Amino acid sequence: MEQLPAKMNVIAISKPGGPEVLVPEQRDVPKPGPNEILIKVAAAGVNRPDVLQRMGLYPVPPGASDLPGLEVAGEVVALGSGATKHKLGDKVMSLAAGGGYAEYCVVPDLHAITVPKNLSLIEAGAMPETVMTVWHNVFKRGGLKPGETLLIHGGSSGIGTTAIQMAKAHGAKVIITAGSKDKCDACLKLGADVAIDYKTQDFVAEAKAATDGKGVDVILDMVGGDYIDRNYDAAAVDGRIVQIAFLGGPKATANFSKLMMKRLHHTGSTLRPRSVADKAAMVKAIEATVVPWIAAGRLKPLMDSQFPLKDAAKAHARMDGGQHIGKIVLTV
Repeated sequence: MEQLPAKMNVIAISKPGGPEVLVPEQRDVPKPGPNEILIKVAAAGVNRPDVLQRMGLYPVPPGASDLPGLEVAGEVVALGSGATKHKLGDKVMSLAAGGGYAEYCVVPDLHAITVPKNLSLIEAGAMPETVMTVWHNVFKRGGLKPGETLLIHGGSSGIGTTAIQMAKAHGAKVIITAGSKDKCDACLKLGADVAIDYKTQDFVAEAKAATDGKGVDVILDMVGGDYIDRNYDAAAVDGRIVQIAFLGGPKATANFSKLMMKRLHHTGSTLRPRSVADKAAMVKAIEATVVPWIAAGRLKPLMDSQFPLKDAAKAHARMDGGQHIGKIVLTV
């Protein structure tokens, strides 16, 4: 095993602000604690929460690294006491509570997943956060069943492109919304049954038309704002709406009598503050259900762009611009 260096290159947030506040720094290479492993990072996914953290809008959970980066893939180079799931040299992908924008990252051993042979480490770095978010929200909270219809807002995002493939592998019908013809076409190519351009079409009318007037069974929403009331209109009786973000704002005026009339469930969650044990249980379920889809080639991250770690600011500028389709990844 190679000798680990004492120092590593990282990307830190110098102060709250735009992409330019992301600056390269040198830090000590972290040491894995009990039940943790140290990953030599090959790739780190860029996610919306990283942007919110950069802007000073997403507090770091107690005990987590102050560096951005919630998912990594790479090689296991050190084991903490009690870490028995993985061994030195294993290629893994993992959720991180922070610290992914770095050459080395410590994660709980039970959160890491062995990378299937048909995925590159760069692709693997684009998967853990989105797969876990979709798994927990669409499948667990939303209870999506085969044969049901899922409406995904932001279908061309990293979350959206992952949700399309997972829902199709599960046997559901998929409707997405996106903001351009290119984005809609990319989603159809991934397997979405219906793509709605929200800039030129009314998603409520289109979703109803696509379901013969019945409405959709599950809605995955990262918009909030005025979509909340419209989601209630688009949902079927006994529909489930799952909130994962509020890009359109967390406050809304909505007619809540629709919740009663249609017996709707409106729920939501965030991943980062969940306990280590909670996330480990999610990982176990994903290893049983989703990893076989990856190994069979039914689920693969749609890659938008790659940037070297030192160019994290450019990667964030790409995400802020909103033109990306799929995942943006930092390579180390």
